[in-house]
Amino acid sequence: MNFIYNSRANLSRIVFLIYPSLMAIDSIVAQIDAEIARLTQARTLLAGLGSTDVAALQSISASPKTKKKKKHVLSPEARKRIADAQHKRWALHKAKAKSKK
Repeated sequence: MNFIYNSRANLSRIVFLIYPSLMAIDSIVAQIDAEIARLTQARTLLAGLGSTDVAALQSISASPKTKKKKKHVLSPEARKRIADAQHKRWALHKAKAKSKK
């Protein structure tokens, strides 16, 4: 214990090591307080609904919130044009590969 009291450098090193941990503790406590506030608000909302509103909750959750987009369907002619164009690209690629060999 004498070495701590004999040297100011040792004392400042100890204070330096303790101070950041206190800051970390303050940060953790603030995060816990925020979480408690969020949970308290959620509990209040749920308690306000009561158990008699279960059917209302189910109807709300069952209703669609957004419209589903209609699936884009290509006509058979469009699909054939796309396939023909792709076959043409493949043929060009294969022809280039053969010419390099």
